[in-house]
Amino acid sequence: MVPGCLIFSILASRFGLKKILIIGTLGYAPYAASLYVNNRYGVEWFVLLGATLCGISASALWASEGAIAVGYPLVHERGMYTGIWLGLRQLGQVIGASIQLSLNVDNNQRGSVGYQTYLVLVALQCLGLPLAFLSSPPPKAIRSDGTRVTTTGGPRKEIRLEIKKMWALMKEKRIYLLIPVLITFDWNRTYQGIYLTRYFTVRSRALSALTSAIVQIIADLFWGSFLDLKIFSRPKAAKITWTFFSVFMLAIFAWQVANEHFYSNSAEEVNLDWALPGFGRGFAVNCLFMFMNESHYIFVYWIVGTFDADVETITLSVGIVRAFESVGSALAFGIGAARVQPMINLTIAFVAFAVCIVPTYMVTFMVPDRPREKGKAAQDVAQGVAEAEA
Repeated sequence: MVPGCLIFSILASRFGLKKILIIGTLGYAPYAASLYVNNRYGVEWFVLLGATLCGISASALWASEGAIAVGYPLVHERGMYTGIWLGLRQLGQVIGASIQLSLNVDNNQRGSVGYQTYLVLVALQCLGLPLAFLSSPPPKAIRSDGTRVTTTGGPRKEIRLEIKKMWALMKEKRIYLLIPVLITFDWNRTYQGIYLTRYFTVRSRALSALTSAIVQIIADLFWGSFLDLKIFSRPKAAKITWTFFSVFMLAIFAWQVANEHFYSNSAEEVNLDWALPGFGRGFAVNCLFMFMNESHYIFVYWIVGTFDADVETITLSVGIVRAFESVGSALAFGIGAARVQPMINLTIAFVAFAVCIVPTYMVTFMVPDRPREKGKAAQDVAQGVAEAEA
């Protein structure tokens, strides 16, 4: 996905966002099917193939859906529309986790979920393809004020030129200052997966999947509304939001370190189930991490949307954002796959987040009151392309 998100954001300018979105729906069902086969029959090669197909497909989906969600709405509505988009992404998890919980509600032991859960995932993900055909290309998308999404029009763009534009964007200060938060913020998800598997019963993990989706939807809608409030300028909203994120994330990391120390040093095997005392302490912090992880997504995409008004530049910017997020995921899951001790994994995530605080705060000072209009964005990018060629 690291090169894939960049490639598909460039191809979206050549072939259109809708076509790339359709490609983005094709790899998820095979991956869910491979998880089913692995769970029931222990087959491993299919999981690797399914993950590869899903990675290619997700590259297209991530690049196109993000550009649609951020680039289509009016500038002053981008927070809410981005929140709605990210919230809708969680509906599948709400449905799947609800079914998963119903199938495992009596399983108060640690272990794996039943294979029927994966059949539900396959069915849900097969719906992606027909639904993608219902999306509108930019010229046919109508905004809330009745205007249409404008594009540069004319002949389809040369891929070579789009590559140069992307390279020019990557050299902009606000992009490379965002790289630390894109790579490091979400590292705790790997630890959270280990944490749930190590200490929680099957039905408690199913409950966690459901509540995680719900709190993430709440985060999307809350921050989407907050970031569009007219009582704050965009620069001030950016500073307030990131200050809160920094303080709150440091606090819940400290809470989780205390939990991990307590559970890993317990004389008895830890088995957290909702029917047993002490469940709330371990469960609540996971919900808070899921809330903040999702909050970080909407913040980053809102930040991207504050700089540029035109959908073409946003498409390339979103591709860059997605690519560096994938770098972070690869590193975080690589650490998880190395089977280091959970406390070490958590500590690495803690330190990684601390590293991103200052550069991200610097970006908040660069947020403009209004994004660059199409002509200014094109002029700035063209200048960057010329410098690259020189």
